[in-house]
Amino acid sequence: MSKLQIHQFPCLGDNYGVLVHDDASGMTASIDAPDGQAVLDALKETSWKLTHILVTHHHADHTQGIGELISAYGDCKVIGPTETMSKVPSIQLGVGDGDEIMFAGQSVQVIATPGHTLDMINFYFPEQGVVFTGDTLFAMGCGRVFEGDPAMMWASLEKLMKLPADTAIYCGHEYTLANANFAMSVDGDNPALQARVEEVKALREKGEPTLPTNMQLELDTNPFLRAADAGIRKNLGMENASDGEVFAEIRGRKDNF
Repeated sequence: MSKLQIHQFPCLGDNYGVLVHDDASGMTASIDAPDGQAVLDALKETSWKLTHILVTHHHADHTQGIGELISAYGDCKVIGPTETMSKVPSIQLGVGDGDEIMFAGQSVQVIATPGHTLDMINFYFPEQGVVFTGDTLFAMGCGRVFEGDPAMMWASLEKLMKLPADTAIYCGHEYTLANANFAMSVDGDNPALQARVEEVKALREKGEPTLPTNMQLELDTNPFLRAADAGIRKNLGMENASDGEVFAEIRGRKDNF
């Protein structure tokens, strides 16, 4: 099994584009297509040829570059949520929860994570220990719940929390500093969070990315995954609430932070 190369680059205002490349086969996948020209520039920089586009959900800042990429690489295969095919006609293969696709001879597992949108899917590369979470899970945050409801989003996050602790997490946006500031408002007594906030501030002051993150780091510092934590529950006055209720309260507070 060859180790896939991952090239992450900023685009638009706060999005990240990501290319996944296999040297042996020459295959290259773009995770979403937030900005066609930015993806093309990244392909030129790496000297890779685009063969796949893996779409996480229908929002324009994740799909608006698909047409430009197809114009440049007419034979690239576009794979995305089945529910999205009516909204993004360029998707050629629709997939859903539990489906498996192959990329460069390696398994890619599809994990449906509705909440931010109803069609949201994540792409998990188990042999590489990498997951691409779109707008579901962010560093110290999670996506705003637009089309689903908090219970749906919590169930989606619970799926991701079961991934191995060392799983690398690539997500769609550089929201980490804002998420860190909010996290301190509900989990400020957490030493791991305190230390991470300082690390994030230092990275952003130098203009460096805070991603990828990993699952253990998120379990330790991301309040949206820590609904069971006694300290957070005490801070919220929700000692006897369900995890889902605590999550909903945290999400609501973030929406108004």
